[in-house]
Amino acid sequence: MNYISTTGLRTQSSELVDALLAGKTVDLIHRSKLIGRVVPIEKNEKSKKSFYELILSLPKTKKTTIKEREKIYKTQIMKKYGKSISRH
Repeated sequence: MNYISTTGLRTQSSELVDALLAGKTVDLIHRSKLIGRVVPIEKNEKSKKSFYELILSLPKTKKTTIKEREKIYKTQIMKKYGKSISRH
């Protein structure tokens, strides 16, 4: 498989996956024009962390209450729009 159309992505997705796993590059065609190229990742380009490790590495944030969120929201709205907005 050297090319695939955008319509063929729906019906030939398994063939696209097989070609990428085999290390082949596939051109993407839309309305008879070449619009892109699907390139497989290199074998040694593996992710170093699992998804779970990635989540654990994210910085911890302080939990806020609903009242604190409302207060932050109101101050941001006041900064953005000023006092001219109507209040409920």
